[in-house]
Amino acid sequence: MEIQALLITFREVLEALLIIGIITTYLKRMDHAQYNKYVWLGAGLAVLASVGVAMLFQVVFTGFAAMGNEIYLKIGIMLISTILLTQMVFWMAEHSKDIKGNMEGKMNKFISTGNIVGMVIHSFLVVLREGVETVFFFAAITGGNIGAALQGWGALTGVIIAAIVSYFFFKGTMHISLKTFFKVTGAFIILIAAGLLVQAISMMQDVGMIGSVIPHVYDITWLLPEHSIDHAHYIRDHGTEPLLSGDIGIFLKALFGYSSMPSIEEVIAYIGYFVVIYLLTGYQPKGKTKSAAEVTTFNAQVK
Repeated sequence: MEIQALLITFREVLEALLIIGIITTYLKRMDHAQYNKYVWLGAGLAVLASVGVAMLFQVVFTGFAAMGNEIYLKIGIMLISTILLTQMVFWMAEHSKDIKGNMEGKMNKFISTGNIVGMVIHSFLVVLREGVETVFFFAAITGGNIGAALQGWGALTGVIIAAIVSYFFFKGTMHISLKTFFKVTGAFIILIAAGLLVQAISMMQDVGMIGSVIPHVYDITWLLPEHSIDHAHYIRDHGTEPLLSGDIGIFLKALFGYSSMPSIEEVIAYIGYFVVIYLLTGYQPKGKTKSAAEVTTFNAQVK
């Protein structure tokens, strides 16, 4: 869970800081630094609103738990988070091509029309989007206990790393290809999304929402149990130790949705997810591929 929390907060916080930083840097360069306070006001309000969303979500989840329906909410959260994580990767891959141009164009429009409220709302929505996504992702990886994700080292570490990267980015001392950077982090996010998808399917099968043609395609518990309990059961039933610890299985299940005894539906969904991702990314028009290649470094986005 901590690794997942780190990747999610790092990605979300960095995107928010990247956009807000580009806006404030541009305003300062154009001698309109007096508007920066409105940009930060919108960002600050969005952070508070995100906290409110997290609290509201926790109240709703607690209500479902009291009614004995929390499992269905967990399944819904995992499915929605899978969609959001996937959409997030594609959105950033598309918009990283011209973040600078898009943000500067919007700021010019707000300044020319004197629309300070629009400036505040714009920065508010930019940060709120990341905040709401983070709430859903934390709920997905913790089974609804958002506070558990915030209390661990992963979330805080992700925020710190994002802040450090942003600092050196705007100081002009970090040269990183945006295209490569978002490809690498996006690959990890896609793996997490695939894991959430198969875990949701597994839970739906456990509660009888869907059946299974082949409940267990294979059983590699002897190699790597997916939980320490399975590890103990294997020793009890066979009198020997699995090759690898169930603690490793817990880590891989939380991060990538690993299962030592997956159903045929889980296998198909997992493989099918990556096939769909490949089809969506591997057959883009040549014009789009060329445009994406025009993105060079972090520094080039703000200079």
